Amino acid sequence: MKKNPIETILGFCVLIFAGAFLFMAASRVDTKKIDGHTISANFSKIGGLEVGSDVRISGIKVGTVIATKLNKDDYSADVYLNIDSSIRLPIDTVASIADVGIMGDKYVRLEPGKSQAVLNNGDKLNQTRNYKSLEDNVSEFIFLSMK
Repeated sequence: MKKNPIETILGFCVLIFAGAFLFMAASRVDTKKIDGHTISANFSKIGGLEVGSDVRISGIKVGTVIATKLNKDDYSADVYLNIDSSIRLPIDTVASIADVGIMGDKYVRLEPGKSQAVLNNGDKLNQTRNYKSLEDNVSEFIFLSMK
């Protein structure tokens, strides 16, 4: 069978582009381990939040979700967060679960409060907002428009 040199060159170009794409994707992934302190928060719904999800303040990654666990007393979700040790969160910080996009990954959004007292390693966030799915928001909109 005769090989066409154009096919060989085209195949080589495809391999180069695939390698460049993999290199670019690998360089964009933030896989560094954050050394810090652990805090927890309790939610009634976490909407698919997973271990390894980001923890962000003002859109900037400051930590990682290190564990999720079902609270057997009230069937809520306990979420454990590893926060960068340089970040000192006030005790009145509010945690909520947010989407990156309509169908995107979930992350924990922290809104620091104004208190002078700060959370220490092992402390628990007292103020949380539960995850609202797209279906929850649409049904709430329909219910409000019917009134």
